[in-house]
Amino acid sequence: MLISKLKKGSVIAVLGNSGSGKTTLLRCISFLEQADKGEITFDDFHKDITAVTRKEIRQLRMKMGFVFQGYNLFRNKTALDNVLEGLTIARKNLLKKRRKSYGNAGKVGMANRANFYPDQLSGGQQQRVAIARAIAYNPEVVLFDEPTSALDPRLTGEVLDVMRKLADEGTTMVVVTHEMDFARKVANWVVYMEDGVIVEEGPSKEFFSQPKSEKTMAFLHMTNSDYVI
Repeated sequence: MLISKLKKGSVIAVLGNSGSGKTTLLRCISFLEQADKGEITFDDFHKDITAVTRKEIRQLRMKMGFVFQGYNLFRNKTALDNVLEGLTIARKNLLKKRRKSYGNAGKVGMANRANFYPDQLSGGQQQRVAIARAIAYNPEVVLFDEPTSALDPRLTGEVLDVMRKLADEGTTMVVVTHEMDFARKVANWVVYMEDGVIVEEGPSKEFFSQPKSEKTMAFLHMTNSDYVI
């Protein structure tokens, strides 16, 4: 249901309490975990998710970038080389790819740290490198798994600013997040999950101003989000 709602250039925010299944949903979409049942629709591709072949999974993954909670950077590689990893499936035109990697590092404000190693970077800087790596090969959609969960407020702001810029540029994104302000102001569509089930979803403005489910209302109360009943 979620993927079918995702249009080019849109931003979907996936909300819910810890343990509600948000990360599992994202990992099933990207085939990092195998779903028990369901269907996936991506462009002209439509198939039972349990019948997708290894070759089809590889092809679908090439259309998706993934930003993890824990950065997942190679500690022995510089920021630039970490970004380059997203382009090394085919090692042709390496110089061109290196230039593109440098451009993506600049896009997330990390050009001046391109030759730094992860241990020399703050958490926010490491996450910005991870974002640059995820967008390096121009994926059709970028999946974010709570990208600011390990960051303090100042560093959270740095990463969210980069994500807002990507949204303004038309990057298609699915964002698992606890950042309610981001969901309210940047997302086009909001999904609320509880106990592994999508309880409610809809356009961002309607979701926050006119929630239909009592569970959604309780969640918004708990997170101090403003809405009108």
